[in-house]
Amino acid sequence: MRLSIPALHTDKYQLTMMYAHWKNGSDQNRRAFDLYFRSLPFGNGFVVFAGLERVIQYLENLRFTEEDIEYIRSLDEGYEPEFLDLLRSFRFTGDLWAMPEGTIAFPNEPLLHVQGNIMELHLIETALLNIIGFQTLIATKAARIRHVAGDDLLMEFGTRRAQEKDAAVWGARAAYLSGFDSTSNMLAGQLFNIPISGTHAHSWVQDFDNELDAFRAYADAFPQQTTLLVDTYDTLRSGIPHAIQIGLEMKERNQTLAAIRLDSGDLAYLSKQARKMLDEAGLTETKIVASSDLDEHTILHLKAQGAKIDAWGVGTKLITAYDKPALGAVYKMVARYEGNQWIPTVKISSNPAKITTPGIKSIYRIICKQTGKAHADLISLSQENIDPKQPLILFHPEQTFKQKKVTNFIAVPMLQPIFRQGRRVYTLPSLEEIRVYHRSQLSLFWEEYLRIVLPEEYPVDLTRNLWEQRESLIKEIYSQIKKELEE
Repeated sequence: MRLSIPALHTDKYQLTMMYAHWKNGSDQNRRAFDLYFRSLPFGNGFVVFAGLERVIQYLENLRFTEEDIEYIRSLDEGYEPEFLDLLRSFRFTGDLWAMPEGTIAFPNEPLLHVQGNIMELHLIETALLNIIGFQTLIATKAARIRHVAGDDLLMEFGTRRAQEKDAAVWGARAAYLSGFDSTSNMLAGQLFNIPISGTHAHSWVQDFDNELDAFRAYADAFPQQTTLLVDTYDTLRSGIPHAIQIGLEMKERNQTLAAIRLDSGDLAYLSKQARKMLDEAGLTETKIVASSDLDEHTILHLKAQGAKIDAWGVGTKLITAYDKPALGAVYKMVARYEGNQWIPTVKISSNPAKITTPGIKSIYRIICKQTGKAHADLISLSQENIDPKQPLILFHPEQTFKQKKVTNFIAVPMLQPIFRQGRRVYTLPSLEEIRVYHRSQLSLFWEEYLRIVLPEEYPVDLTRNLWEQRESLIKEIYSQIKKELEE
């Protein structure tokens, strides 16, 4: 099993909710929840949805072990034996819809929609938010770096700075999903068939009497993939000249010095000097790799300065999502199943951004037939029929006075069935297929929505029926509160 997730990977209040519903006799009540996020990270114009494969693994293998049950009993909080017996046979039995991994997504549209009994929906909340929030964050950060790097080689080097093992492994997968070319993480390479990359340590050079001997020994050990780290002592007066000497020796043996790596100093200046020195020595095929706390901003600035860098090793600021360490995803109830029908529910807040959109919903990406580009995302009631032959009237939830009419479009459904009654009905794509799908998703959007600096806001709109249902429920609840206060 790929890095399995225990049933107790949850918050305590999820277990107390399960027990309270069981005591109340409401544990089998059917409910519906949406998982989404409210605001975009990094000042970006979109996120890259990631984490579905691990969610599937989690739900398919969700079990309470005897050790788990014994621990719960040891808490001495009054859990009755019958409840603990129920946990022994616990399995996920619900329905799940999700966007495919690699999808370009936006605030307030469900990434996941899940239906099931209230007990199971409480238990899985924490793990779903943990998995989706982290992997989507890393995939989005990686997409930003890929956007500025263009066709340059990108290597994920973040394992030693990640927040523990699982974050390193699944973070490497998320980065690869969004366009990175390789990872330094061996376990991620084994589990997901991601290409592996890496050079040598500074300590390798320190372990020899001189830098030249260290380089020569390394080239002898790895003649087909020799990349020399040139900044252990003095990059321009020692490291690069010694690398050139090794490169010339290799050339005499019909071998090629693959690259040198710059890991400190003024990367723009050093790369330009290195390129000049390598070319003058006839080592025009030798590439220049840069590392050292890189992110999309640093790479963008280095490119603007004319840096002669062919490949980028990105670590800490990618794997930790350094400038936005949490996506802020939420998981909210949107409907109750009563009397053989779904009853929409809404959460109200003094903060308008936290008011939920109630009901069982569908999401469509509205594609203009003429341009092939995405015009808007449309959230509708699930029972609504979106007819491309009829004009669409769109409402933005924060700008309802601005109605838009859309014609000549294709409506692409964004949520796909993953589980039905606890059984998976979705065939997992390969990671390579997800990468291809992600690139096709990017091609749907104008550059104005994709740029990393001041992107244009992409519209996520509601149908008239959904907007009216939302407004009606809000008014109904406020009216009820007013009546109760008057009494």
